[in-house]
Amino acid sequence: MFFTYLKDMKSWLFFFLLALLAADLLLFLDPGIVVKISSLVYLNALILIAFSIFVFWRFQKETVFMRQLEKLVDETDSDWHEALPESEFARDEMINELLKDAGVAFSKRLSDVRSSTVVQGEYTAAWVHEVKAPLTAMKLLIDANQDISVMRRIDAEWLRVFLLVDQQLYISRLPTLEQDYVLESVPLKSMVTAEVRELMSWCREKNIALELDGLDRIVVTDLKWSRFVFRQLLTNAVKYSPMDRTITVEAHMANTGQTILSVKDEGPGIPDHEMPRIFDKGFTGGAGRIQNAATGLGLYLAKTVAGKMGIALSAFSEENQGTKVEMAFPLENEFERIRK
Repeated sequence: MFFTYLKDMKSWLFFFLLALLAADLLLFLDPGIVVKISSLVYLNALILIAFSIFVFWRFQKETVFMRQLEKLVDETDSDWHEALPESEFARDEMINELLKDAGVAFSKRLSDVRSSTVVQGEYTAAWVHEVKAPLTAMKLLIDANQDISVMRRIDAEWLRVFLLVDQQLYISRLPTLEQDYVLESVPLKSMVTAEVRELMSWCREKNIALELDGLDRIVVTDLKWSRFVFRQLLTNAVKYSPMDRTITVEAHMANTGQTILSVKDEGPGIPDHEMPRIFDKGFTGGAGRIQNAATGLGLYLAKTVAGKMGIALSAFSEENQGTKVEMAFPLENEFERIRK
């Protein structure tokens, strides 16, 4: 900051040095004033030392406000404008008032946005619940008429609509996940089989087999949100699997003691240059654009929710070799960190 201060004061420094040079020339050229060169150098040195001390003192005094603002930047929160430091100079006072006005305006706008977001979220949640009622009635009609050949096709299409509506419900609940988070002992087998049953009509349509292995494990997590994360992974696997293939769901314990739940498909795989972006919002990749059915939200939402729950998601894939996505559940002693 000191060199920045000197840069800002360069015109003053230049004027002082110019004035000192002019005085030296006057003393040196005036025949009526006899000054030894050594005395002139000594005088200049004293003046420069005194001026340097003065400049450093002014730097310390005039930058107090800026240094306090720098500390405030590192501790910024929603009430930052209330923690603005006191100002000593008029220019700093003007900056202070401007920042306070901007902070109040920002807080008001943020409050308005939050209020509208809450209203929109509540409306979306209510809409989803309303839509689920006719969807449930349709499902009952479909199940009651499975002997009609076309019903299997209708059932698969109904499932896609249901998954999109259910996903929207979870999106509306996402901002309040921390308040909705409940830890419990969850048998992986029951969690996985429940989601497999949900997607069974889609799997039958594509003649996809599911292999389950090593699911006799119990993890401590939130069942509802963990099912949502797993559903996104399983849905992606079914969506990108070709006809007559197999999806493998298995669990094992890692060297760290974490339980790893994985979903592996036999789809087209993901190119290396796309792998770093598969969890980005809106990214569909080459396979998603070909199928024209990807929203780019599934893995993004899974990653977002998993991160809030302390579950680590990782993906491994090669082109034409399928894709494997893993959920690494946190250890019990990690939950205190997750809740903070």
